[in-house]
Amino acid sequence: MAFDFLEPVADEVLEILSDAPDTSLAKQIQIHSYENGLPKLENVQVAILGVREDRRALASLDNSFNFNKLRQNFYQLYNGNWHTSIVDLGDILPGESVDDTYYVVKTIVEDLINRKIIPIILGGGQDLVYAQYRGYDNFGRMVNLVNVDACFDLGDAEKEISDRSYVGKMVVDQPYNLFNYANLGYQTYFNSQEEIGLLDKLYFESYRLGELTADISKVEPVMRDADMVSIDINAIENLQISNDAALSSPNGFTNREICALARYAGISDKVSSFGFYQLQNLELSKNNSMLVSQILWYFIEGVNFRKNENNISSKKEFLQYKVPIQDEVLIFYKSERSGRWWIEIPYSSTFNNKLKKNTLLPCTYQDYLEACNQNIPERWFKARRKNEL
Repeated sequence: MAFDFLEPVADEVLEILSDAPDTSLAKQIQIHSYENGLPKLENVQVAILGVREDRRALASLDNSFNFNKLRQNFYQLYNGNWHTSIVDLGDILPGESVDDTYYVVKTIVEDLINRKIIPIILGGGQDLVYAQYRGYDNFGRMVNLVNVDACFDLGDAEKEISDRSYVGKMVVDQPYNLFNYANLGYQTYFNSQEEIGLLDKLYFESYRLGELTADISKVEPVMRDADMVSIDINAIENLQISNDAALSSPNGFTNREICALARYAGISDKVSSFGFYQLQNLELSKNNSMLVSQILWYFIEGVNFRKNENNISSKKEFLQYKVPIQDEVLIFYKSERSGRWWIEIPYSSTFNNKLKKNTLLPCTYQDYLEACNQNIPERWFKARRKNEL
């Protein structure tokens, strides 16, 4: 089993936390240890998984990193008003080859999502997102990726995969599971015009950093539609943890904004895996481990407050609104419980659809108002065009 490749959490971490308060996460999380072995996974909702692999991270400084300090900081936090059951599975060590590591990550992620457990992946190189994505190969439908990153990471799909080209590999490699890719917080000067144009041709989504920092709530419907989320730690402003100027930007999301993004990801009923990457150089800057700990805390808090509103058609607490526009009738749904909005993407047998039935796309109240003013929402247009490609 792939779980046999997991290294337990270091004893030095557990010894430091032996006197932690009973209400701290240290006493709430079931931990994979040398003494007790792997925790049982029955009734678990969230599993933390370290992956100490960074051989394809182009700007990595040291591949001997560990997550001990991060775990110490995270375990010392107090849990919120939660009922979320959490396990820490320990770490996947680098395999004989990078592909060996990918296989173990893929297998464990697939196993966890089949058990309805959300893996939180603490990774080295962001190319590990590809392995996270491959965990959905037998998911039964196409998936949506949301990537919080200053760069698109499309790269050259003809070359060996790296932390700059994993998205391109996801687009071209079989099996084709990727329905939508949404980038949050890209910075134009780090992305070529060719990449920006390619994203547009594929009807993928991208949101500039300034657009989101002006109104961080714009990420909510995007996160609500995600199956998997990845965050590049270098998307945070002034986080000087790399010798690569392209990864050490003075611009980026603030600490508060990145915590809000993580909470939006957690509260999404659909998100089934969450990855935080480029952590191999985490200890080069003060307080980074505590910042990542707090980001994880906010994600788990979001998971605890999910609304379970995925199946609108079977529930009565949704209002339906029909808006005639051009040659279309757009159908919106509003939840009376949460106030959130969705728009229907129609299924058509005329095209070779990627979707097999009518499906619902998260949207905002502003999208509904725009439709009433005879403006087709851009996210709806892109989703429909992707469906027909």
